[in-house]
Amino acid sequence: ANIHRTKKMMKFAAAFALLAGSASAFAPASNGRAATSIAADKSKSLPFLTRPPLLDGSMAGDVGFDPLGLSNIDEVGIDLYWLREAEIKHARVAMMAVAGFLQVEIFGPAPGCEMATDKCQTDAFWQLWGAHPQYVAFGLIMITITEMVSGIATTSGRESGERAPGDFGLDPLGFGKGDAAAFERLKAQEIANGRLAMWAAAGLIVQGCTTHQGGIENLQQALSDNAF
Repeated sequence: ANIHRTKKMMKFAAAFALLAGSASAFAPASNGRAATSIAADKSKSLPFLTRPPLLDGSMAGDVGFDPLGLSNIDEVGIDLYWLREAEIKHARVAMMAVAGFLQVEIFGPAPGCEMATDKCQTDAFWQLWGAHPQYVAFGLIMITITEMVSGIATTSGRESGERAPGDFGLDPLGFGKGDAAAFERLKAQEIANGRLAMWAAAGLIVQGCTTHQGGIENLQQALSDNAF
């Protein structure tokens, strides 16, 4: 009797497994949607990490890159809006800094700064400081005023929600009044080039302080030393 009951249970289990397998064959769409949902929650830049919840791709240049989770900070006045404002501001400053580094190295110092003759701009700064410290002081005053205006704009824009980070209404060429898709591409290009410029500016400053050579001079030296 026990053997008979065991055989019946085995037949029932086999039939159930067959039915379950057949049923699953008719439900591929559900599995596909689940897989798509899981993939959609992954970061585009780091597919092995989950996309940060606030980085939904709505900002120009947003590819979900935030391995340190900085976008989730919302304390002591720092949030995603503040971080985005800081990124755009430093990106724009870095682009101007790199252009200035290379322009002075190639074409020489600007009028009134003839004493800053060193190709290395970190050393040229101290030449300028030694001859005209008032130039540096004036620059620091202008930076302070700019930061005050930027801080007010950031605070009011974050509270009202009517201002996008980095938007000061400065568009003399009217790019924002043209094709919306083209303007979005320009914003993405701005932040991409700005991020690259931040790395470039940091590199120019560090190599200037360590090798006391200009950026182009240092590149030429590196190519000469490592030529085959």
